[in-house]
Amino acid sequence: MSTPPRLSIEIWSDVMCPWCVIGYRALTRALETLDGEIAATVRWRPFELNPDMAPEGEEMTAHIARKYGRAPDPAATAHMVDLAARVGYDMRYLGPEPEPKRRLWNTLSAHKLLRWALDTAGPEAQTRLKLALFDAHFQQRRNVSDPAVLIAVASDIGLDPIAAESALADDRLTHAVRSEQAEAREGEITGVPAMVIEDRYLIPGAQEPDVYVSVLRRVVARAGLEQA
Repeated sequence: MSTPPRLSIEIWSDVMCPWCVIGYRALTRALETLDGEIAATVRWRPFELNPDMAPEGEEMTAHIARKYGRAPDPAATAHMVDLAARVGYDMRYLGPEPEPKRRLWNTLSAHKLLRWALDTAGPEAQTRLKLALFDAHFQQRRNVSDPAVLIAVASDIGLDPIAAESALADDRLTHAVRSEQAEAREGEITGVPAMVIEDRYLIPGAQEPDVYVSVLRRVVARAGLEQA
C-alpha cells in the first residue's frame, strides 16, 4: 500500500481565538476527505491577541467596548457558534451552573506550555493540549492564565504535571515563545489563524474545509510530491 505525502502545517494561533479552533476543525475535516491521499503534521505556533492583558483578565463586554468602541453583536456571536458546530466544535458553555461571564486572559503561560509539549512530547501531544485549552476556555470558561489550571489541563491529557509546573517557571521557554512571536512579526503575520504549509504557503484566516482540500492538493502538485 502506498504512503501518502506528508505536509508540514504550522498554525499561528491564540487560545483566546474562536476562529482558530474553527479553522483547525475545518482543516481536520479536509484531512479526513484527503485520507489516503495527503497526510499532515500539525504544529502550533504562538500568537498573543492581547499581549498586554492584565493577570486578572478582562470581561468580554468590557474588552470589546475598550478595544473596539462597541458592544458585542449577538447575531455575529450566534453565527460564529453555528459555523463552529458545522465543523464539529461546540462553542457553547458546557460547564456547571451558574454560567460565568466570558473573560479574556493573558496567554503567555499557555504558549509556554504548548512549546514545552511540542519539545518534549511531540506534535500530536501538543495538539491534544491545544484542543484541551480551547475547551477549557470556550466550553468551561476556566482561567487559562492560572498555572494551576494549566497544570491540571496538561495532566488531564496525560502529560506530567510536575514537568508542566517546571515548564511554566522556565525562563528559557519564555524566550523561545518571544522569539517565535518575533518570527511572526517578521513574516508579517498580523492575524490568526494563519496556517503555513511547508514553510512556504500561507493560508490566512479560517476557511471552509473544501478550501483547505483545494490548497493542500495544489501544494502537493507544486512541490512535486507523490505517494511513496
